[in-house]
Amino acid sequence: MLEILSGGGLYIPLVVVIFFFLISAIKIVPEYQRLVVFRLGRLIGEKGPGVVLVVPFVDRLFRISLRIITLDVPSQEVITRDNVTTSVNAVVYYRVIDPNRAINNVEEYRMATAQFAQTTLRSVAGQAELDELLSEREKLNQQIQAILDEATDPWGIKVTAVEIKDVVIPETMQKAISRQATAERERRAVIVQAEGEKQAAGKIAEAASILNSEEGGFYVRLLRTLPEIAGQQGSIIAFPLPIELKHLLPIAKAGLEKEDK
Repeated sequence: MLEILSGGGLYIPLVVVIFFFLISAIKIVPEYQRLVVFRLGRLIGEKGPGVVLVVPFVDRLFRISLRIITLDVPSQEVITRDNVTTSVNAVVYYRVIDPNRAINNVEEYRMATAQFAQTTLRSVAGQAELDELLSEREKLNQQIQAILDEATDPWGIKVTAVEIKDVVIPETMQKAISRQATAERERRAVIVQAEGEKQAAGKIAEAASILNSEEGGFYVRLLRTLPEIAGQQGSIIAFPLPIELKHLLPIAKAGLEKEDK
């Protein structure tokens, strides 16, 4: 009986070791991750998703997420092409499309992408003028994205989008831009008013020409205007006698003198 117990005591540690060995050999990889395996220093490749079997104490494992990563690029001090000092920040969206290259070709791909994004933002913003930074951000976003995507492609990274969030300019420059915008609005208002007066003058001349060419046209226009004038209080209307009736004035005058006699 003692021999059996002593023999069982030897098997228990062995069973425990085998149990923990099997647990360490089984890895569960989610759908949005991949497991990059190095065996004795040699790249085996990516594994997953699902259940993955590895060799404990022999394989070295790296978990890589395939989801989109949001990188907040901190504010960068930039001198634009027209010598204006500004502060520009942005956000970069990227994802790993090749886990093997992301681990094997670059050390700390997240930090490398962040540093390259900062330098690219400074470079592109420094080559643009202030007006471009304020009004043509979409073009600059596409330019930065193209540069980042091309540079990070050997790292197995795909840059999906870049957005410049904010452009901070000095207060003195803000006042100058405000004055410029006010002057531009006033200039446009004057041009619009002049164009309106020009078109109105043309229409008035055209209407006068038409009324003048038609017999009695001015009097028809006068009759159409009288209701508007009569609606105002204290208005006195002097109704001119049509030119066509001037030849009747002597006859009417003679009739009135005859009645007086």
